[in-house]
Amino acid sequence: MMWNGSGHWGSGDWATLALIVVAVVAVIVAIVFLVRYLSRPGGTSSAAAAPPAAASGPESPKDILKHRYAAGEIDRDEYLQKLGDL
Repeated sequence: MMWNGSGHWGSGDWATLALIVVAVVAVIVAIVFLVRYLSRPGGTSSAAAAPPAAASGPESPKDILKHRYAAGEIDRDEYLQKLGDL
């Protein structure tokens, strides 16, 4: 900040100070959101988290095939062909 000849701040100096304050607040808010995001279980968003495993033990091959088809990993023809193989 510069002092003008009369010993007061100029109008541009106040605008610069305001921009610096806004920038510091924005950085602090961004850090808070980043910490909250990374502190979630697994460090990922809840939408991307894998579904919990079934309590009854490992999934059957048909269940795995259904999940792959539902997730779009395989198309209908491949699903029906593999289902017939099982």
